[in-house]
Amino acid sequence: MPRFVPLFMPAAMASALQLSALDLGLIALAAVAAGLVNAIAGGGSLISFPVLTAVGLPPVVANVTNTVALLPGYAGAAAAQRGDLRGQRRRLLLLLPAAFLGGLLGGVLLLVSGEALFASLVPWLILVGTALLALQQPLRRRLLAHPHASRPERLEVLALAPVFLASVYGGFFGAGLSVILLAVLAVLLSGSLTRLNGLKQALALAVNLAAALLFLGSGQIHATAALVMAAGATAGGALGGRLAGRINPERLRAVVVLLGLLVATAFFLR
Repeated sequence: MPRFVPLFMPAAMASALQLSALDLGLIALAAVAAGLVNAIAGGGSLISFPVLTAVGLPPVVANVTNTVALLPGYAGAAAAQRGDLRGQRRRLLLLLPAAFLGGLLGGVLLLVSGEALFASLVPWLILVGTALLALQQPLRRRLLAHPHASRPERLEVLALAPVFLASVYGGFFGAGLSVILLAVLAVLLSGSLTRLNGLKQALALAVNLAAALLFLGSGQIHATAALVMAAGATAGGALGGRLAGRINPERLRAVVVLLGLLVATAFFLR
């Protein structure tokens, strides 16, 4: 039987929401799946966020909890590609502040939007994330064919505004952020896609770190759910790393896209 929760919930009540052992088990499984999917194909939030709302967490609390819980995964991904950041110090100094401030602003917009407004935006945001995930490979092929080397380095400054705007979206919701950031970087900056992906990982970490630091003081985190999710996502990421060569990422991405469409439809019907 579905649970009904108020559209607006005072911050102090977030951690007071009671979750059963079954609820926590479902959250753990969703977090493992999200970590595994993120490690192979991306789009893990399209799994973990809906499960948090399904067990009774209001949308803002679910989104805040999801962002904080998945932060270790972003840190692990950035650390894994730190070698690709060599020689990109100038870009990091230029773009990291934009990503951090954008994530911070997105987080503020989330907290001030209120449950009613955010709940009305959720299905559209899920559709955006799902569409970006569906278009990830076509975008990747187009980016691989892009003449990166012919782009002058001065275009790095032009990347500031789109990186900032993408980061605002990431701090507000986050699904599909990596696709947006990589597209911006590949169009405007020179270098191999591997190096640009390493830069993207660092920027995505900055966005989520900024939002998570803000959310830690918001009172909108369900602490128990966040701890369970963090452990599950870490385990799922490690499992995904081992299975990356055995699972077809295209098929997995297709499954997540279909799931995203079903979840968005369910939210629209609500």
